[in-house]
Amino acid sequence: MSRTDQLSQDEVFEVLKSPRRRYALYYLRQEGGETELSDLTEQVAAWENETTLAALTTEQRKRVYISLYQTHLPKLDEADIVEYDRDAGVVRLGDRASDLNLYLGEVSREQFPWDRYYLGLVAVSSALVAAVWLDVYPFELLSGLVVATVILVAFGVSSVVHFLNYRRTDEVGTPPELSRADGQEH
Repeated sequence: MSRTDQLSQDEVFEVLKSPRRRYALYYLRQEGGETELSDLTEQVAAWENETTLAALTTEQRKRVYISLYQTHLPKLDEADIVEYDRDAGVVRLGDRASDLNLYLGEVSREQFPWDRYYLGLVAVSSALVAAVWLDVYPFELLSGLVVATVILVAFGVSSVVHFLNYRRTDEVGTPPELSRADGQEH
């Protein structure tokens, strides 16, 4: 059943009162709107237990899996917030998921616009190469090898910083309510 009308405020609060449902929605949004139930279970369990995926116990996974499978996903599916295919083990954001954006806030993997940074780095590198090639003063004093080395170092350092920045974040990021410095809700 697909509904196109917006969720009422009572429905929104009912859905979002459970941290487990909020975590499931955060994860789905981070993963582009679709995920396997097993992946969803693991990440929600890791967030709830403030641990990594590798450090999760079987009991922690099982407890989250059962409640998602039996309670939370069917409730979200009934409200058309997710599409939950029990047989395939796949969960997708539903038609009404966007009704919750105001309440869930922005959820994204990256804080820094790396795509724009690299585009700018390419533009600066291209301008440098063009200036050397066209013998523009003072760039005419640089050899092609020096220019290539500078560009290579700039991209190398940028790539290392990008990699370290990505590794520093959790596997898929932390839900906003867990990353707040003013306290944590469980």
